[in-house]
Amino acid sequence: MKHSIIYALFLLLVISGCKVGPEFQRPVTNSPATFRFDSEATQADTIINLKWWEMFQDPELKALIDTALAHNPDVLIAASRIEEARAVVGYNKADQWPSFGYDGSGNRQQLNLSQFGINGPINNFSGVANLAWELDFWGKYRRATEAARAELLASDYSHRALQISLISSVASTYFLLLDFDARLGISKMTMESRKESMRIIEERYNEGIVPEIDLNQAQIQEAIAAAAIPFYERLVAQTENALSILLGNNPGFITRSRKLKDEVIPPEIPSGIPSAIIARRPDINAAEQSLAAQSARIGVAVAQRFPSISLTGMLGAASNDLSTITSGDALIWSVSGGIVGPIFQFGKNKRRADIERQRFYQDSLNYVNTVLRAFQEVEDALVEIKTLNKESIARDRQMKAAENASMLSYERYDGGVTSYLEVLDSDRSKFNAQLAAAEVYQQYLNAYVFLYKALGGGWISEEEMKQAEAGNQTDQ
Repeated sequence: MKHSIIYALFLLLVISGCKVGPEFQRPVTNSPATFRFDSEATQADTIINLKWWEMFQDPELKALIDTALAHNPDVLIAASRIEEARAVVGYNKADQWPSFGYDGSGNRQQLNLSQFGINGPINNFSGVANLAWELDFWGKYRRATEAARAELLASDYSHRALQISLISSVASTYFLLLDFDARLGISKMTMESRKESMRIIEERYNEGIVPEIDLNQAQIQEAIAAAAIPFYERLVAQTENALSILLGNNPGFITRSRKLKDEVIPPEIPSGIPSAIIARRPDINAAEQSLAAQSARIGVAVAQRFPSISLTGMLGAASNDLSTITSGDALIWSVSGGIVGPIFQFGKNKRRADIERQRFYQDSLNYVNTVLRAFQEVEDALVEIKTLNKESIARDRQMKAAENASMLSYERYDGGVTSYLEVLDSDRSKFNAQLAAAEVYQQYLNAYVFLYKALGGGWISEEEMKQAEAGNQTDQ
């Protein structure tokens, strides 16, 4: 009974041992209640939590994203790092507990001990179980485990951040590819139109109706359109290659199910997106967990300034005859305790803790900077959506007007009302307006991609969505 009480008190002492070092606290950031370009009070969390890329209603885009998530090497590396971090947690946690081992030996030796009445070979057999335990009285190993656990969470958040970044990259590259497709198509149509126009003018020149300068100008315009075709063909091929690499494939052709103008603009982002939604960004959460890990490392460094208390034990049997090794007389055991600690090391241990504190300060600034950058990205994306919508509408008006002006200029030129200079100017305006309209529409689509990425993306998998829904029901 007495031994049981002593053991219980000793165990309670170990369990309740203090943990030196600071307890982690998230740095305070000055976050606005609403975003600058979205000041109303409507909640938008529901639409943000969707698989936002499905709102473009493009099955080919969805298939590309699914392929990238499954096969992109960077994502697979990040997933492996999560498993590595999980193993590190278990590795560090094991140091909190005693280690058990065993040792067995047997030998036979010939010694010259006749003066002691010992003749012939001597046998020695032993088998023991041993124990070694450094008591985590100052919380050194618990802090190390705490740091490893925070690093595991940081790895998990980093994996999610990489997935969201990959989804955004696939979507934006896909829309860019459709944009280059559109501009390539515009260049081909323009080249065919100018080629026909040049043929007509060449016939008129041969008949002496128009001057040679008109023919030269037509040839210049045809060559400009012809040069644009290989330019955009090159961009199409390079964009396909870039997208293939994102998918984890060799460079190759990318299937497109629709044209750029057929892409559906997602539903309008509800007004009043609360700035608190920024806390769901995985890069912010990863930075916070990395900071928590560094906070725990301060405790590890501080604990190394205090003595280490350890216990060792051994229990076994030893005999010079295997037949008697299990007898009571063969029993051997030992129990010992020890304490090891620093006395004077010229401030080395203190400096070790100071190093970790400075690293914590650096990581805290990195956390604050990550939050600031997140707000900037959301603000930039919001203003892009607002302004690109207006710009796209204006570009469409410009394109339609330029197309009509070009048609009228050709009619006026054929009727001898105006010079070919007006035709050239109208045709250039039409070509440039068509290219600009395609580019701006691509930018408008990608503004939504960048906004959803800036807001932390949506639920990536069905399992993640179900877990989130279950968590919301539990909170209610």
